[in-house]
Amino acid sequence: MDWINGLFSIPSALQGVVVISLICAVGLGLGKIKFAGISLGVAFVFFFGIAAGSFGLKVNDQMLNYCETFGLVIFVYTLGLHVGPNFFGSFRHEGTSFNIWSLAVIILGTAMAIALTYIMKVPMSDMIGILCGATTNTPALGAGQQALQHVGVSGARAALATAVTYPLGVVGVIFAMIFIRKFFVKPSDLEVKSSSSDDHTFIGQFVVVNPAINGKYIADIAQGTHRKFIISRIWRGNEVIVPKGTTELKTNDNLLVATKKEEVPAMELLFGKRVERDLNKEQVDWNHLDSKVESRVIVLSKSVLNGKRLGQLHLRDAYNVNVSRVLRSDIKLLATEDLVLRYGDRLTLVGQPEAIDHAEKFLGNSVKTLNEPNLAIIFLGMLLGLALGTIPFTLPGMDSPIHLGIAGGPIIMGILIGAFGPRFHFIAYATRSASLMLRKLGLALYLACLGLDAGKDFLATVVRPEGLLWIGLGFVLTVLPVIIVGVVALRMKKFDFGTICGILCGSMANPMALGYANDTVNGETSNISYATVYPLGMFIRVIIAQVLVMFFV
Repeated sequence: MDWINGLFSIPSALQGVVVISLICAVGLGLGKIKFAGISLGVAFVFFFGIAAGSFGLKVNDQMLNYCETFGLVIFVYTLGLHVGPNFFGSFRHEGTSFNIWSLAVIILGTAMAIALTYIMKVPMSDMIGILCGATTNTPALGAGQQALQHVGVSGARAALATAVTYPLGVVGVIFAMIFIRKFFVKPSDLEVKSSSSDDHTFIGQFVVVNPAINGKYIADIAQGTHRKFIISRIWRGNEVIVPKGTTELKTNDNLLVATKKEEVPAMELLFGKRVERDLNKEQVDWNHLDSKVESRVIVLSKSVLNGKRLGQLHLRDAYNVNVSRVLRSDIKLLATEDLVLRYGDRLTLVGQPEAIDHAEKFLGNSVKTLNEPNLAIIFLGMLLGLALGTIPFTLPGMDSPIHLGIAGGPIIMGILIGAFGPRFHFIAYATRSASLMLRKLGLALYLACLGLDAGKDFLATVVRPEGLLWIGLGFVLTVLPVIIVGVVALRMKKFDFGTICGILCGSMANPMALGYANDTVNGETSNISYATVYPLGMFIRVIIAQVLVMFFV
């Protein structure tokens, strides 16, 4: 039985891998089981880790710290990479609103912490640790400890308070989301409401009636207006025309136009008449509209084209095909000349079959190539993210510099590479399944190590005189702000439940709760809102920890 002892008891790299793998495997398996109709998914890895740690299962501290850090970095970086391509677009539309709700959670929690300090007569130096544990924000604890040392107060009790309240801080957000869903969420709230904003195109049929454009070239018409539109095909009697910039429009031409929904009235003024025909439903068979022109989706898989503007490819002139729209991560984009293309974009091409065949060879259309993720960018991005996280930022009035940390740096770098990588010809594309696997792998490693570390001293710390009080206060600071803001946001009917979950998880810097939300809510809205609010929320909490020391210690 010595070999079993070596696997589980004797500290080594092998033993560390075995123990962490065991916790992940059992936790993920148990996470699929429903208790009272509720399954915790990947979050159960954390609970099983605490149990394993409480029963004496140990891993070398350095090994544990390494796996925990590596798992968290993989998770937050790949999450940033996943939402990056559409991050700034979503920020322009709803990102400000997302962050306002996130700040509401942060401000309410901070106000409650200040109030409880006086009500329960808890020193602010302890309360800072309780608040950091309740919000699972270790960078804030580091900033708070430095600020405490600056004013001559030991930060040891703050660290102890964080250690005690951290486990329930992690699970408290999940409890809050379960509570909201059970008592306040209606079936309509579970429908993904933001999906409509993912379609930035509108397909309409227009008849040329306006005499001012009769006989004019399409290029001249486009240059004469600031409106964005693409004419993908023209019906002229029995003739089907794949238009170019030099194509003349004639009265009574029927045009198939791709534009934005808000541009439809302008298109009616420009062309003259809209045909009442629903061409925006999912199941439109474009190839049955006419037999002479084909519509085909082609995947951009030539790495040299990554980051190129659509107009630079000259597809209309070189291949006699039109691109009507571009699908990117389930978001439909209007194929304008200035659209920056990304590796993995799906282009809808309209033209003669043989013309599309030629364009296909130019664009690549290799699914096999897409299935091979660029791991070099994954590791390079994590390296740059960790470097970014160590850079000190000094703010006016702050005695100690602020760092983005091992979570803030990588997620911001992931967003930046996902958003702007194509401009520098970085191939950061990964299939949905590959991205999901990396995120779940990283999160499972992080939660297993976090639980194992929390479990070894959890029971001993709880029995301390102030332990139960700290836990109770921490749980209140975790749950109440999340429930209050979550219910108010839900009642205002502005977001679907998945989006609200992402905002709540991001405001509390809680990746485990996000994992639970992803396992129980449809769509990607929780990931998008989480990544949108996380950087600012984390930064604000670091500042708040120092402000509390400045004014209340």
